[in-house]
Order: sequence, then C-alpha cells, then structure tokens
Amino acid sequence: MKKAILITIATVMLAAPMAQAQSYRHDDRAPGQHRVTKEIHKKEIHKKVVIKKRWRKGERMNDWQRRAAIRDYKRYGLRQPGRDQRWVRVDNDYVLISVASGLIAGIIAAQ
Repeated sequence: MKKAILITIATVMLAAPMAQAQSYRHDDRAPGQHRVTKEIHKKEIHKKVVIKKRWRKGERMNDWQRRAAIRDYKRYGLRQPGRDQRWVRVDNDYVLISVASGLIAGIIAAQ
C-alpha cells in the first residue's frame, strides 16, 4: 500500500511542471518590440498589417549602428549633420542620430 501511495505522489510531482510548460506559447512577443505583424485570413485573401514604431526627438535608438549611414545628405534634401551625428534611414523616415549617445536629434519624413 505504501508503495502505491509513493508512486502516485511521485507521478503527481512530475506531472505538475509538464502541465505548466504546455501553457507557454512561443509566439509571445517581448514587451517594447518595435514591430507587430498580424495575418488576416478571409476567403483566400491574405493581408499583412505592420504597425511601425513612431520615433520622437530625444528618444534613444539602440540599433542605429546596424543601419547604413546616409553620406550624400544633400541628395535627399537633408542638412549637414553636426559633429558626431549621422543621418540614417529608418522605415520611411530620415533620423539624425547622435553617435556618442544614440539619441535622436531630428526626424524628417522621406518623400
């Protein structure tokens, strides 16, 4: 009898973590993620909705180094960047970034 009770208790103790692990969804997104993609399926019509981050002056942009710097700023109608500043294109905007801190110094919409 003791053996059956011990086996039952051991089974319950092993099954509890497995039941909790099944509730995890691997499509959960981390908070603060810049882009959210949703797919809508209706009558064989597939639409993709992308919500983009709105950048503001004074915000910190951590991943600006992964984007190509715009060196020919006059071609795009941009002013000359100041010392230790770079123009980068983000989605459909030109963003002026401070190299030392990563802060946004200015934003201009691309045409």
